[in-house]
Amino acid sequence: MAEQGFQNPVHDAQRVFRTLLTALSEPARILPLEPCCTPPAALDPAAASVILALCDGDTPLWLSPRFAGAADFFRFHTGAPLVGDPGAALFALADASERPSLSLLSPGTADYPDRAATLVLAVDRIEGYRGWRFSGPGIAGRRMMLAGPLDAAFAEEWRQNRQRFPLGVDVLFTAGNQVAGLPRGTMMEA
Repeated sequence: MAEQGFQNPVHDAQRVFRTLLTALSEPARILPLEPCCTPPAALDPAAASVILALCDGDTPLWLSPRFAGAADFFRFHTGAPLVGDPGAALFALADASERPSLSLLSPGTADYPDRAATLVLAVDRIEGYRGWRFSGPGIAGRRMMLAGPLDAAFAEEWRQNRQRFPLGVDVLFTAGNQVAGLPRGTMMEA
């Protein structure tokens, strides 16, 4: 099947954006993301849709080596400048096995915490009702979620990331046609 961006760019981008707002306002809630593009073979539709909806000519994008073959796809459909250093990116797209340390990504500044990076992390699966326990804004009590496979260092990196709040990195997990958000203010217990 041939690669294709959004069939209806305005409508599809708005729909994906609304889903991502929900994912970040209700951390660790697993949401369906209806396929609306045909990405290069290495990418899942949710990861590609996130980048297509969020990136433009003013948002530097870093791709992990596994997704380097999608560079032309994203350049064409978003106009986003691709950067070789994850610390220079506003959006980073990585496979779980190639993810940069959260400390390497931009946490924003005291004057502009909204300029922090967002890591779009493509994983094999996102599951609810077991795994990590989350609490904080947008979660009534606690919520369980597991995304993986992820290396053991992620939980400690997340704890350190959260300590920098209001600075810090936000994460969007994608798997197939699912997405879950993890904003920087969310507490996680492994």
